Amino acid sequence: MRKRVFDRKNLKFSMFALFLLAACLLLSSCSGMSEAKSKVQSKLDYSKQSLWIYKNDDGGSTKKADCFVINPTVYVANGRDNNMNVNDPSMKRGFLSAVNEQKGLYSDYCAIYSPYYRQASIEVYSMSESESEKYFDIAYSDIENAFLYYMKNCNHGRPLVLAGFSQGADMCIRLLKDHGNDPAVKKALVACYAIGWRLTEDDIAKYPHLKPAQGGNDTGVIICYDCEAESVKKSLVVPEGMKSFSINPLNWKTDSTPADKSLNKGSVMPDGSIKENLTGCYIDPSRGTLKVTDVSADDYKAGPSCFENGEYHIYDYMFFFQNLKENVAKRIQAK
Repeated sequence: MRKRVFDRKNLKFSMFALFLLAACLLLSSCSGMSEAKSKVQSKLDYSKQSLWIYKNDDGGSTKKADCFVINPTVYVANGRDNNMNVNDPSMKRGFLSAVNEQKGLYSDYCAIYSPYYRQASIEVYSMSESESEKYFDIAYSDIENAFLYYMKNCNHGRPLVLAGFSQGADMCIRLLKDHGNDPAVKKALVACYAIGWRLTEDDIAKYPHLKPAQGGNDTGVIICYDCEAESVKKSLVVPEGMKSFSINPLNWKTDSTPADKSLNKGSVMPDGSIKENLTGCYIDPSRGTLKVTDVSADDYKAGPSCFENGEYHIYDYMFFFQNLKENVAKRIQAK
């Protein structure tokens, strides 16, 4: 057997090449972080009407409250920037469609405010937390900027419903972490409907002013849950080993008491129709997720590839639409 002899000259060259490669990767990483930081620092001007999907800011609305609605993820990057371009007309059309699907929960009782923002793409959810956070930071910087503009120029002391689904719900909770204890926000807040995201014990420990809803008409609270089949043990929203605070949108309990489908006053079907008594649900005592009992995962597909079969995330508010809508009215009345 021949002995392998290292060529010192080639070895030195290889080590130099590796050094150059590492330096290039480091510079690329630093460049990416610098670009993300630059985007966070470059604030959008929310005094411009073009940055609002809805902006009912005349201060004289006949509705009893305002609702600040934050859109879910509609942007697919497909190799483009992982934060949406708010000046792209096609992206804006997608935003309008998405907010119209959920604003029916709130528009009977609330003047609607909903900003465009540089939301993170769906691809970001497949990244590690260290990779993805810079894109969510950019999204949040816009939401925070829009919300502070709204509070200063549009709220006028009116009751406020904060609402979001999925990425929008994540942004809602981030807002309340940073501003939920601000006197004006605290006074105005009817409730935060953070549907399709998580609220953990760590969140509450770090931000004790965050209050999970305990019933059907308490105010200044967060209504939070994410739907899944009974067999699901982990999901993108609530990973294995994590537990979220939740409330059942049919019986408004926070324990695992089952709610029969007879309590379900109306679900939105794929064709846009409303069907009563579609499904019941209960809260999983170990995961805190909402287990949906009377539908099949084969009939209600998970949607984007980052969700697995049985994760009913995209139906979170659709399954319980009428009950949620009635609850919005009750909490506004209670405020």
